[in-house]
Amino acid sequence: MRSRPLHAIALYAAAAALLTGCAGAPAAEKKAGDTAGYPVEATSCGFTSTIEARPERAVTMNQGATEIALALGVEDQLAGTAYLDDQVAPQWQRAYDEVKVLSKEYPDHETLLAAEPDFVYGSYVSAFEPKAAGTRERLAELGIGSYLSPFDCGENRPGIEVSFESVWSEVETVGEVFDVPERAAEIRSEQEKTLAALAKSRPADGLNIFWYDSGDKDAFAGTGEGGPQLVIEAVGGSNVFADVKGGWETVSWERVVKTDPDVIVLADASWSTAEEKIELLESDPVLKELRAVKNRSYITVPFSETTPGVRLADGATHVAEQLAELDLS
Repeated sequence: MRSRPLHAIALYAAAAALLTGCAGAPAAEKKAGDTAGYPVEATSCGFTSTIEARPERAVTMNQGATEIALALGVEDQLAGTAYLDDQVAPQWQRAYDEVKVLSKEYPDHETLLAAEPDFVYGSYVSAFEPKAAGTRERLAELGIGSYLSPFDCGENRPGIEVSFESVWSEVETVGEVFDVPERAAEIRSEQEKTLAALAKSRPADGLNIFWYDSGDKDAFAGTGEGGPQLVIEAVGGSNVFADVKGGWETVSWERVVKTDPDVIVLADASWSTAEEKIELLESDPVLKELRAVKNRSYITVPFSETTPGVRLADGATHVAEQLAELDLS
């Protein structure tokens, strides 16, 4: 449990909105290091971290964590960031450029401590390995708060059911830590409207979709319990591997051929680009006979729009936009 319950935050937000609407009411200035409303407890993956004050020197260890922080508008509270999977979303690029990059991938423990962080936020359990940020237990001993996204508690399994509700829950938790619950609520509201519009239009209705993340000897596919499934559902399509457990799993190319999908979604990442995947599909004597390959019915989305996080709704929007451009009649 968190020390400051969500219903209390909602009441605070409502009260703040009321005061803002009153003529002459002074605006309360929030400052880094403020302790009003703290401590906040952030729990995920079986660990609770107690944050004693509003972070002023936070470090984000993965792109997903970084972009949630940027979406919340707390770049001025970041002492550093690390490990991009692809390009930062254009709407946050300027804010990102204001934050020091500690390492291209994970900084080691000593580099992290040199940044004098008061809070460390990671999207993947690997961020908290001893050779990276260090364990969350060790950080707590040093007086440093931490939070690990509940979508990667290890062994390729999330600690909670993957849904847009759980994505917003993570955003709200981080919003509490940084003392910006109003912005977290705004993000949720904006994305709910986006998803409602997609649910009404259902641009992928009747289409069977293969989500190709990476792999060559076998395919690493988006399956039935992760971000790709949420995006496919949001646009009204059918995931050809929806019955496979996990968010992503390795499947044989023979299984892909049997599905003969209408559309192939290609995750574009630095370690496995969309272009590389298209080259493999079109050069293989069997795969090139797939309906989607013959028709070049490809959709490309950045990897960072395929994982449970603040850009997942953008991923659904971009899939819908590219579906409209394909001739699938």
